[in-house]
Formats: sequence, C-alpha cells, structure tokens
Amino acid sequence: MSKPLRVYAYSGCDTCRKAVRFLTENGVAHELIAIREQPPTRAELKRVLATIAGDVRKLFNTSGQDYRALGLGAKLPDLSEAEALDLLTKNGNLVKRPFVVTATGGWVGFQADAWKQRIDDLG
Repeated sequence: MSKPLRVYAYSGCDTCRKAVRFLTENGVAHELIAIREQPPTRAELKRVLATIAGDVRKLFNTSGQDYRALGLGAKLPDLSEAEALDLLTKNGNLVKRPFVVTATGGWVGFQADAWKQRIDDLG
C-alpha cells in the first residue's frame, strides 16, 4: 500500500477504537483524524460516495444525536447531493464513522471481515 489510509474517527466511539486497533494489529499504515474537529472534505466525501453507488444516506451517522436533532431522517430525501455534502463537511458528528479514505475510494463503518478484504485488495 503506497499511501496510508486516512481514517476519520471519534475517540469516544467504541467502533472507531475497534477499527483503529484492527488497522494497528494488521500493520496497516493509517493517518488518524479527529472527525468532530476536522470533518472529511467535500472531495473525500465524493470519492467515498462513488464507491457506495451514490447513496448519500450511507455517509450519514443516522443513529447520532445531531442527525436526530436536525430531523434529517425526514429531510434527507429532499436534500440535493450538494446540500447533503455541505452538512457533512460542516459537522463531523453527522458523518458515519469510521470514515476511511483511500487513494482510489474509501468506505464507511467497520466490519472486520469486510475491512480485511478491502485491505487485501489494496495490496
């Protein structure tokens, strides 16, 4: 793997801690970024969005307090992609985590088996 993975995570998130531990235990180079303080960029969100068939909902932390407080469950279907990405770039709490950016794409959420396959595919 030529470039370390960019991993956006929240230190208070158990799933994020498991994901970072997984990367460390598997010797995968990664750059850890505090998602609440520095949300992913629009370009990174678009890169990952392309890998999930353009389903912008999958980029959102739908179980988060901010998502519920903003009523996004009802509003999201009516938002344009640009509006949704604007929300995500301004509020890292809205982004599903961990959020991983690779040189060619990325993924959201953590499942050890899926991550193992993706890392193997990266070479």
